[in-house]
Amino acid sequence: MANFLFVSADAALITDLAWQVHREGHDVKYHIEAESDKEIGDGFVPKTDDWEAEVDWADVIIFDDIWVGSDVGTGQLAQDLRAEGKAVVGGTPNTDRLEEDRGYAMEILEDHGVNTIEHHVFSDFDAGIRHVEEHPAPYVIKPLGEVQNVKRLLYVGNENDGSDVVDVLRAYKKAWGHRMKGFQLQRKVEGVEIAVCGFFNGEEFIDQVNFNFEHKKLFPGNIGPSTGEMGTSMFWAGHNQLFEETLGKLEGWLANEGYVGSIDINCIVNANGIYPLEFTPRFGYPTIALQEESFESGTGQFFSDLAHGKDPELEVHSGYQVAVRVVLPPFPFDDDKTYAENSRNAAVVFETESREGIHLEDAKKVDGQWRVAGENGMPLVVTGKGETMQEAREQCYGRIDDIVIPNMYYRDDIGERWVDGDGDRLLAWGYLGPQAE
Repeated sequence: MANFLFVSADAALITDLAWQVHREGHDVKYHIEAESDKEIGDGFVPKTDDWEAEVDWADVIIFDDIWVGSDVGTGQLAQDLRAEGKAVVGGTPNTDRLEEDRGYAMEILEDHGVNTIEHHVFSDFDAGIRHVEEHPAPYVIKPLGEVQNVKRLLYVGNENDGSDVVDVLRAYKKAWGHRMKGFQLQRKVEGVEIAVCGFFNGEEFIDQVNFNFEHKKLFPGNIGPSTGEMGTSMFWAGHNQLFEETLGKLEGWLANEGYVGSIDINCIVNANGIYPLEFTPRFGYPTIALQEESFESGTGQFFSDLAHGKDPELEVHSGYQVAVRVVLPPFPFDDDKTYAENSRNAAVVFETESREGIHLEDAKKVDGQWRVAGENGMPLVVTGKGETMQEAREQCYGRIDDIVIPNMYYRDDIGERWVDGDGDRLLAWGYLGPQAE
């Protein structure tokens, strides 16, 4: 058994992983920096107010994101701790930059021979509008700077002449011009969106690769505002073509950085090729909760081995897995009055004794009663698994049926895209067949 220190240097994101490792019998301490999130995980996980005072106690230190308050910076903290000889799951300043600076991320991909979609970064709205007018096509608008985490500002164009993108850029110039440092315009590519997620131990990727499918829109059918995530479907495989042509090409670069942890690259693939869109050089949420659910060997042991540069003996579920985020008003928006009236401290009631597949996000336990915590309205992630994607869906939604929280909502179609043809297309294009020698 080991001592694990979990650090949320901004919002509380890693509660579920800390709870899982704690339940396995390891000693755990969890620090949450954001004042509004401090109660998250209370009653589930032991806490500390001063994580730096616990560094000597910890055998393994795990950072959950790239943010230190409103600045990017956990990569620097992780790098400094590694230099002191600590075993750390976390990034480096350069890997943090992969997420924060989309132009830099594309340069790194291109430098290592990875295909990229045509993309341009603009700091001036009028220049971006001119570009679309001169090169008519559907584009995706991706904001840069402090607003890039305002998910609803990401816009995917639908018109072949780019006219809708021009209209949206004009609207953003009026509404957000003062706060948006700039934006990236990316040519829209049709195909299947798939994320390739590897775990890196400082020197190399482990054998198992996670392939996951994000569902970001609020409503079923991929309609409505973008959220951080409403649900994820996934499976595990080996170092296949999708991996080798994306993350596999960055193995040397990541080893030079000394990166440790989960790194994910979201791609569009079609019959013509694989086109990376963006990096997540950290855990994904709720991806990590679903990955935990599919680990069939110890989670704490896995992350301890990873942080110590060993080759973990990870066993994973061989079928398909589905996670659904259960949310409350006003998610995905911020509205204190709505949250206070509908969601703050709401009781989470289970109609069954089993907590199988129930994962924590913004929840706490008070006198044995599960309650909603924080102020984001994302109390739980519910997971399921099965031999087929349909079986995984049925198990997951069966578990949701046993949860009662007034005003809760969720998407009822997570995993359907796979059943409806994404899986067949990826197979037909040859991406999921046996590993090429």
